Order: sequence, then structure tokens, then C-alpha cells
Amino acid sequence: MGIKSGMTIAAVVVAAILAGHTMSTQLVVAQTSSLASLKTVSIPEPDNIDDFIRDKTAAIALGKVLFWDMQVGSDGIQACASCHFHGGADNRSKNQINPGLLQVNADRSPNADTTFNTGGGANYQLKPEDYPFHKLADPSDRLSSVLSDSNDVTSSQGVFKANFIDIVPGDAEDKVEQQEDPVFNVHDIEVRRVQSRNTPTVINAVFNFRNFWDGRAQNIFNGVNPLGPRDSQAFVLQANGPNQLKQVQVRLNNSSLASQAVEPPTSEFEQSAAGRVPLPSLTNNAALNNQEPIESSGVNAQLEASDQFSPNELSLLGNKKIGKKLLSLKPLGKQLVHPEDSFLGVYSNWPEPGLKVSYASLIQAAFQPNWWKSNLVIRTDENGNGSVIKRPNRALTTSESALIEYNCSLFFGLAVQAYESTLVSDDTPFDQYLEGKTHALTEQQKLGFDIFQNKGQCIGCHVGTEFTVASISNVVNQGRTGRTPSFTGSVPEDTGFFNIGVRPVLEDLGVGGDDLLGNSLSETRLTQQGKFQQIFGENPVTLNPPLNSDEAIVADGAFKAPGLRNVELTAPYMHNGGMLTLEEVVDFYNRGGDFKGFPGLPVLKLTPEEKAALVVFMKGLTDERVRYQKAPFDHPQLFVPNGHPGNQNNVHDDSTGKATDDLLEIPAVGRNGGDSLPNFLATSSQ
Repeated sequence: MGIKSGMTIAAVVVAAILAGHTMSTQLVVAQTSSLASLKTVSIPEPDNIDDFIRDKTAAIALGKVLFWDMQVGSDGIQACASCHFHGGADNRSKNQINPGLLQVNADRSPNADTTFNTGGGANYQLKPEDYPFHKLADPSDRLSSVLSDSNDVTSSQGVFKANFIDIVPGDAEDKVEQQEDPVFNVHDIEVRRVQSRNTPTVINAVFNFRNFWDGRAQNIFNGVNPLGPRDSQAFVLQANGPNQLKQVQVRLNNSSLASQAVEPPTSEFEQSAAGRVPLPSLTNNAALNNQEPIESSGVNAQLEASDQFSPNELSLLGNKKIGKKLLSLKPLGKQLVHPEDSFLGVYSNWPEPGLKVSYASLIQAAFQPNWWKSNLVIRTDENGNGSVIKRPNRALTTSESALIEYNCSLFFGLAVQAYESTLVSDDTPFDQYLEGKTHALTEQQKLGFDIFQNKGQCIGCHVGTEFTVASISNVVNQGRTGRTPSFTGSVPEDTGFFNIGVRPVLEDLGVGGDDLLGNSLSETRLTQQGKFQQIFGENPVTLNPPLNSDEAIVADGAFKAPGLRNVELTAPYMHNGGMLTLEEVVDFYNRGGDFKGFPGLPVLKLTPEEKAALVVFMKGLTDERVRYQKAPFDHPQLFVPNGHPGNQNNVHDDSTGKATDDLLEIPAVGRNGGDSLPNFLATSSQ
């Protein structure tokens, strides 16, 4: 469908809404005829991936190990998978509340809410009756009496608040200094911290142009952090030979999964003690600009630390210490790996934990040698000043990194991306229906599909085979920014990001917030400020009419539209996790949202039968391989923190001032899968 000049399908839908009717037959026919099974969509890859990865299968195996390994966390417990083990998301319901720490004042200054409205405190066991967080006397009328309202967020628990001291080679636990946590505690006994947004699924995330709810994981991966080209000081090291290194900037497109993957291991909420990564990006600009190698001939080649960030800020932007720690450990050393695991079975040490292969050999098999093979070592002092030395005839200290350790963020991001690129659920009943199996959907589901496209207006945001306007294919086709018609004209916005009135804007700015360097996450706002070309090295989309520097845009309170496959399995819903069931979600859209969005949602006036059909259709988007953990969704054993013994009023001190953990085992399964895991608060029975 050839909608140009920044006018997306979503914009056409809104135009139809403003005209007081549903979408035209032409649009519906065009949308339906363009749909095909997800099997027909190519998996996006970086154009230059062969410059980095030498063996794709080996990279997938490494990525799966890194994603599921509990040893990545500072505590030796928190893995990436700790928040993504159920349908790619999280089904835990105890100690899963954040009180609203992202709230800001009208001037955008921080105004964190530290009061728990739901349950009255941390470590609360959520209940079905806590939902939705915005309760109305009449769920079909957003203007009816508000029975209760909470700005809390259902999310995922991570680590205890702590400061990093150092790694201990050979030990899964880092040496840390425990810190008092004024928010996440029960009577001054510390509990695990909880993230500020609902955990999205990683399944099918490979199709997103940007990742995270606010889009901060950039499509271009810089090898170090989520910022992509926004961080001009992000470098990795490349070997020009056994005794030569040069610092290089890397840029890999279609890699927002890699950009996303490198943030949680350094997050002091998710997996890391604060300051775990003291090594700065190197900034020998003369060597970089002239492409001159940094050499060592027995004399230290002095390197300057970055003059843009303090070491503490830089600790958020890389993960070299993590590499040093992991290379001293047996991969998955605390977890069983099923001998029939689809990618790791060949390495399994079953019935003992771990793999029969080292991290070093996994990296060397997956990546080109010039990213890991060198006789040189990078040494840094406590101030972040660096020097390159020849490898000494002794064990390296924790302030000395081999190249294979220093470039850990590059390996971590690209390997996890390679693994997550296999997590594609393209065999749902709906996909089978699009392949010509007309009986794959029930008659009620077919009615729901019709409502999805027509009266429900759902395809305004959940468009195309990927079911999201935020997909790579849609952004490439429509442009990174566009205009949506509104009651006052056409409104500029980032493609794929919407403010639909889930919560008041100041509770969470979403894509309207800033990145770690103080630049807006909104590409529309960057265009307005004249920064887009400077940051991204390309011209912004020319809107029709052109974007004015002072016109209102959609950014504050706007979030990425997610895909919908397996949505039955991924409750709770929305960026705040404030809705428990798909029925509550449909009620929300049917009444036109809860708070004033921009440009706002229409009142749909769906009948009870139409709402039920829409819910049943969405349940037809579940891939049974995901439900039953069959390949490629099989996995190693995992132990996840499941709150703490006790409740929001009482916990047990483990003698260090921290609450005792309650660890839940997620058993290892092989390619043939296993039992289905229960949905969040048993929503499958709702």
C-alpha cells in the first residue's frame, strides 16, 4: 500500500476516526491482502555481519548460553532469562511492583513516587482483584466514577541495591558493598529491586526497528551500549596482528536486539551492582581519525580516558569486567542443560551442571579472530586511564583485560541477538490460516479478525504481518517519523510510538524522555531541534507539511506498539503492567482509553459478542511451541528469585541485611519441550 509523505496506515486509521466512521473498505482490503504468514518475513540481519561473526550456528549457541547463564548477574543469580522465561516475558507475581520511580514534574525534573499503592509495600503477593490499576464503575465508560487508581507498575525483580567493588575470578558472585535501599525494603531489610516498566517479550522482537518500550535500544549497534550512533565515544578494539591494536567505531544496522542486550547486564536494577564496569571507552582520537594502529613494542602506549564522561557514568556504557568474569567460569556452571537442547545439547554436561566447553572456545568459534586474538593487554588504573602492554608472564589482574575480555560487549550483544533472532513464533493458528488452512481459526476467531481490522481499529497500531507499526519493514517503508491526523491538524510522531492514554504523561515520559547523554529519545523532537542529522548521520524524513520548530509533537507519554503473537501468555499488559486480562485490554480500547492521550482514542462501542470475539481472535495468535517450550523455545535450567519468604510486612534477614531469597526452579527442557508454565496469576483461566 503506497501511503507516502509520512502518512502511515495508522494515520489513515486516525483520519477515518476523526471523520466519524470506521476505515474504508479499500484500506481493509489492502491490509488483509497484504497479510501473510510470519514465515514469509525474512529475519533482519546487519549488512556487515560477516565482518564480525564467522560461524552463525556457533554465535547462536553462545548467545543462548549468555542469555540463560545466571552467572552474568553480579549476584550469580540474575540472568537475562530471569525476566524472560515465560513466553519471552515474566509470569512472577510476588515482589513485582515498582511504585512509580519514573515520574517527573511538569518541568521534566525527577519526581519519583516511592509509595506503594498496590499492597502497601515491597514483596507484596499480587492478586487478581488488584487489577486493573484504573478501576471504573462502568468499564465501558471512561467518564464513569473511578473506584480506585494506582500509578504503580507491574514489572520484574532484579538485584539488591549494592555498589560494585571487583570481580573475583572463578567466582560467580562479584565482590560488592551492600547499600541501604530507601524504596525496596521491608522494615529496613533490603529486598530485590523492581524495574520501572512492564517486561516485554523477547519473542519476535527481532522485527522491531528499535527496542525497549521507549525505543532507547537503537537500530544501529555500536558494539558497546544501547546508544548506537548517539554515542560518538563508543569504541571497541581490533587486532591488526598479534602485536597491534586499533580502536574502531563499529556500526551494525538492524541490530536493536544487540543494543538492547548489553544494557541489563550493567543495570543496577536488573543484573548488576552499581559501577561494575569501570573501564572507559578509549579516546585516542589521533589514532582513530588517521586509522593508525595502537602498537606496543615493550613500551606502554598511553591512552587517554574519555573527557566526556566520568568513570561512574561510563560504568553504564560497557561490560568489559563482565567478560573477564565469565571467561573464568564454566558456562552455565550452576544450571543443568538438557542433552536434547536444540542448540546446546551437543555441549551438555548432563547430568552435571554446565557445558563441556569454555566461554573462550565459544567466542573463538563464533567470532572473527581480529576481535579476540592478540598478544596485547589493556590495563586501566582506578581513574580510568588506560595503557596497552604486552601480555605478562603471569596471571592477569582484574584491572588488566585481554582483547577477548575487553570486547565482551561486542560479543555479548551480537551473540544474544543471533540467539533471539531464532525466537520467532511463526506457526500460530492465525499464520496457518493465512497459509490457506481455513479451519485453523474458528468462526468466532474469524469474526474477531474482522473486528480487529474494521470496527476495532486495531490495525492502526498493530499493522502488517508483524502486527506492529514499529517493525523494521514498516519503518523502512514509511520513514522514521511521520504525521498522524488529529482534531487540530496532523501531529508529528516517531513511527511506531503512541500515547493512547494508559496513564498520565508525567508518570512516565516514554519516548519523550532523554537518553544517557541528555538527548531526546524522540527522533521527531531531535528533528525539531536540528540534531537528527548530527546524531544519525542522515537527513530526517521531510514531513508534509514540513515540521515546524514550535509545533506540538507526540512524544511525551508515547510508547512502542508491541506485536501481538503469544499475547495470551504475556500478561500483565501495557507498559505499566496495569491490566490483567485481554478482556480488560479490550474494555480499555472500547471506552477510548483512561486518560487524555494525543491525539486520543475513539470510543468503539463494541457489543459484548464483538469484544468476546476479539479476545478469542487474539488467543489464536499463540504458537503452541511457545506454550510448551518446544524448540527453538527450549532452554537450560533456571532458578529465578520469586520474592522473599514472608510478605510486605515481614521478611527474614539472611544475616547481611538482605531478605532471604525464595528461588523458583524452571526445569531444563529439550527440543521436544515440556509442560506449559502457568500464566501470570493464572490468567489462562480468566
